[in-house]
Amino acid sequence: MARTYVITGAGSGIGKATADLLREQGQTVIGVDLRGAEVEGDLGTPEGRAKAAADAVAAANGTVDAVIACAGISHPIPATVSVNYFGVTEFLEAIRPTLAESEAPRVAVVSSMSSLQPQSNELTEALLAGDEAKAVDIAKRFENDPVTGNFIYASSKRAISRWVRRESVTPEWAGAGIPINAVGPGVVVTPMTEGLLATEEGKAMVDAVVPMPLNYHQPAESIANLLIWLTSVENSHCAGQTIYCDGGADVVLRGDDAWSWADERVGEFFAKLGGQ
Repeated sequence: MARTYVITGAGSGIGKATADLLREQGQTVIGVDLRGAEVEGDLGTPEGRAKAAADAVAAANGTVDAVIACAGISHPIPATVSVNYFGVTEFLEAIRPTLAESEAPRVAVVSSMSSLQPQSNELTEALLAGDEAKAVDIAKRFENDPVTGNFIYASSKRAISRWVRRESVTPEWAGAGIPINAVGPGVVVTPMTEGLLATEEGKAMVDAVVPMPLNYHQPAESIANLLIWLTSVENSHCAGQTIYCDGGADVVLRGDDAWSWADERVGEFFAKLGGQ
């Protein structure tokens, strides 16, 4: 069944790889990017997001079956929080009413395994509160410090994964039959990373932070294929997840036990049983 996809960041990297694969499958793709796409728009501003969403709906003739949000930047600058978080959330909220009219609406977002790394609680909470001005001000304090500068990107990705998790079960998303999920890549070989990976020193630094024992650095297509499945008709029940497609980096960094948080609740559970 032919479907209509809106893909942000379609001009390069993961977004372009995803758009290319979908077009090869005979799907209709409306790309959104700063330049070189069906819709040219700036997701770094509220006005740009609203216009890009409206223009994408118009380019799709009013029918959108899926949105794949790939647009993002990794620089340690305030614009990163605007593009990576609000450029996703506000764009999706603007297009959601049209998406809900599809027979099988789907959404997937590109997060990052950086969402698991050190970040700023203050910045992440400002993002989740929807306070762009405060988030930008915090990022301005961080940008010139080689340590805290890294918090900007990590916080933007932590926040977007949390937003996906929070919103996925709400009446507006789950209640409208719209699965929304995220993918957390490891080190993807794209124009965004080629400069960093061009030297042995750069590779060593990246590998120390993002260890990838399975097949090492990944092509954009490894993420694109997962995004396509998450936004396919076949995905009927996967909701709110950030799936770490990262060559095993998540497991190396967090270990084999992702469940023990629930053990702390065992006592509460039996206490309630005893009180009944």
